[in-house]
Amino acid sequence: MGYRNLQQCVIDLERAGQLVRIREEIDPCLEMAEIQRRAYLAKSPALLFERVKGCRFRMLGNLFGTRERTHFIFRDTLDAVRRLVELKVDPNEFWKRPHRYLGAPFTALHMLPRRARSGPVLTHEIRIEDLPQLKSWPNDGGAFITLPQVYSEDITQPGVMHSNLGMYRVQLSGNQYEPNRQIGLHYQIHRSIGVHHTRSIERGEPFRVNIFVGGTPAMTLSAVMPLPEGMSELTFAGALAGHRIPMITSANRPAIYAEADFCISGTIDPQKLLPEGPFGDHLGYYSLAHDFPVLNIDKVYHRPDAIWPFTVVGRPPQEDTSFGDIIHEITGPIIPTVLPGVKGVHAVDAAGVHPLLFAIGSERYTPYAKPGRPQELLTQASAILGQGQLSLAKYLLIASHNDDPQLDIHNVAGFFAHILRRVDWQRDLHFHTRTTIDTLDYSGSGLNQGSKVVIAAAGPVLRELPTEIPSGLQLPDGCSDPQVCLPGVLAITAPRFAPDAEDRDNFGERFVSRINSDDPINTFPLIVLVDDSRFTARTINNFVWVTFTRSNPAADIYGVQSFTDQKHWGCRGPLIIDARIKPHHAPPLIENPEITRRVDALAAPGGPLHGLID
Repeated sequence: MGYRNLQQCVIDLERAGQLVRIREEIDPCLEMAEIQRRAYLAKSPALLFERVKGCRFRMLGNLFGTRERTHFIFRDTLDAVRRLVELKVDPNEFWKRPHRYLGAPFTALHMLPRRARSGPVLTHEIRIEDLPQLKSWPNDGGAFITLPQVYSEDITQPGVMHSNLGMYRVQLSGNQYEPNRQIGLHYQIHRSIGVHHTRSIERGEPFRVNIFVGGTPAMTLSAVMPLPEGMSELTFAGALAGHRIPMITSANRPAIYAEADFCISGTIDPQKLLPEGPFGDHLGYYSLAHDFPVLNIDKVYHRPDAIWPFTVVGRPPQEDTSFGDIIHEITGPIIPTVLPGVKGVHAVDAAGVHPLLFAIGSERYTPYAKPGRPQELLTQASAILGQGQLSLAKYLLIASHNDDPQLDIHNVAGFFAHILRRVDWQRDLHFHTRTTIDTLDYSGSGLNQGSKVVIAAAGPVLRELPTEIPSGLQLPDGCSDPQVCLPGVLAITAPRFAPDAEDRDNFGERFVSRINSDDPINTFPLIVLVDDSRFTARTINNFVWVTFTRSNPAADIYGVQSFTDQKHWGCRGPLIIDARIKPHHAPPLIENPEITRRVDALAAPGGPLHGLID
């Protein structure tokens, strides 16, 4: 039941026709990453690269490249995990259908990690320079581990049951790191390892960290699971793997995962920081170099038949989209138990995940009254923004289940239409200013600094949404090429951002000041100012990516006939979002043309990748 290591998974996938061996030598510097990106888009099999330039280890890409393959990998255990979740949501289900849950005690038993004296991972020792040096984007600061399992323990309560397993960025080379002695460890706010770091600072002592790569795929998925603080990810990994996770324990170091392919062991000085990055990240831009913790290396281990799994992040969709799908599938039913009244929450992948959240709530405050305005939705929105990584959202759009019980939270176009038909810009905008946003999001006023807006829409339909550009539309000077992105959403090409002495060009204010109350443009409830309206309107993914990764709500939202009443801001006409690229934004990710030509040749007829990638 389940795989005990990555080697078993590779053999099984190959037998099932879901893995292909690549025997051509492939360079891990840019070339392999571009192959991975194309393989994901082509829904290709997993790719086992057997000849890696400059490295003795095999590398495995596109392991979770399709939803179907992810389900195949966990086919023996996923139903059992779902049943545990069902019992968590409603324990009374056991008595209603006891036969369905007969296996639950065995699944629960697998959640207890198993103490081991040794394991394959400790067989060989190497140096950092011997590891695969994967570089994904041209301006990355060095080589990175992209599927790490970063393991730490609380120095005040050591042991596997008080541990944290997270997927945090790990830079192997470059910048100011001493080769083979130091590597960078980038973890953001709202990460559980930060709690361990804080306690280390309080005690004035360094804390030890182990980084695992490989092993059962259940460990990789568990490292990204949004589990409650204080709950060890090893317990979830055991349930998903179908066996107790073997951990090598000793008195002087944190536990080591026995079946890992690689383990990097070291110590973090809680007071020492060094620049980490740049790195091409999941918003579709580079996250720039900033000071982050440093891991001082003690040992680097690997098992005899080690395989190095990797992925590539960048503008969605990428392989980590599959992670998001299965995480939602597993944890979605729990949301109403954690957030009363909330029916569902969806982080929109195409917008870079954190910038845009959709939610469906319910209005229960006054059931005897006719629906007319958001009430309980605002309470639920506050609860959503107080939950772990959901608190990093910039835009939260929340609708009432009462208005349309069939509303699909994953239908981006349908959800926008539902909101825009009902929203009242005079009432339904609620800002959080000078607060935290995603570390990787450079649309705000500084690192981790920005704003949020809740758009809560409930009640009857207020308008029908235009789908064509009205005749006689007159645009303000400097604007051109209006394009309909979605019903009710108009993108307009505006002049490139030109900051004045105060680092604001104020074009948004000038734009709204030139729109009269009888202007045909007022039929659109939402207008987006962009650098290229045709690109923005070409696909829904382009629209959400441009609009929500390139705007900071408090700074970039304007409104026709805006007002402030008792410190509440609203507008009587359309809402305007300035989604142009600003000087303080990070640069977007662009592939190296030379690498693209080389990969094109590999994918051409007769090439080793022909039929696998486009």
